Amino acid sequence: MKINNILISHPLTGSDSPYLKLSKNKNVKIDFRSFIEVKGASSSDIRKQKINFSDFTVVLFTSKNSVDHYFRLAKSMRFKVPISMKYVCQTETIAYYLQKYVVYRKRKIHIGKKSFKDILPYIKKNSKEKFLFPSSNIFNPEISNMLNTLNLFWKRAILYKTSSSDLSDLKHIIYYDILVFFSPACIKSLFENFPNFDQNNIKIATFGKKTLDAASKAGLKIAIKVPTPEFPSMSMALEKYIKEYR
Repeated sequence: MKINNILISHPLTGSDSPYLKLSKNKNVKIDFRSFIEVKGASSSDIRKQKINFSDFTVVLFTSKNSVDHYFRLAKSMRFKVPISMKYVCQTETIAYYLQKYVVYRKRKIHIGKKSFKDILPYIKKNSKEKFLFPSSNIFNPEISNMLNTLNLFWKRAILYKTSSSDLSDLKHIIYYDILVFFSPACIKSLFENFPNFDQNNIKIATFGKKTLDAASKAGLKIAIKVPTPEFPSMSMALEKYIKEYR
């Protein structure tokens, strides 16, 4: 089956996106459509959670969204983030994104390699600190269990909420050759919008184990699984796949 049309389940980010280069080089039509919507919490929402940003000395970041909404709310609540504030980022990508808001200093930013488990040794070593965990309404209970076993002061703050987008405009979703998903929430959105979705010959690509698990649980057959040692990025895996079907 020749690959002609691909749907990426998140919005286009920047004119230098590798997907745009892939589309041009391989003459493939690639569309971008966010399957989820992110709505930021208000200052009053934070107060209802009894969260005071000034009570914490370390902020744990596990996504770019958590970075954006932490600093957005800090500004709206007139909390001047102190220079002494420390940050723990689950991945290097998140740490680099943090530079949008703070000056990068190694003494202030600890970076994990991939999973949340990677940053646990640092958290344990600094158990006397007070940790704030900005998150969405969707939260992995395993993280809570891991932090609770360390016997430290930490609180989760729901700074934004994710929900399924209205995809009623995607009436011709069955005509895409590949659907690309990056989170379990996107899989959930697919079936909420198309409860009778029949995969047929559509190829499914997933990024990350949680997304893969969610897609498999939903009964989808996965053709492209990323990341792998050979293909750390989705764009690389798609390029290889397109070559095989040309």
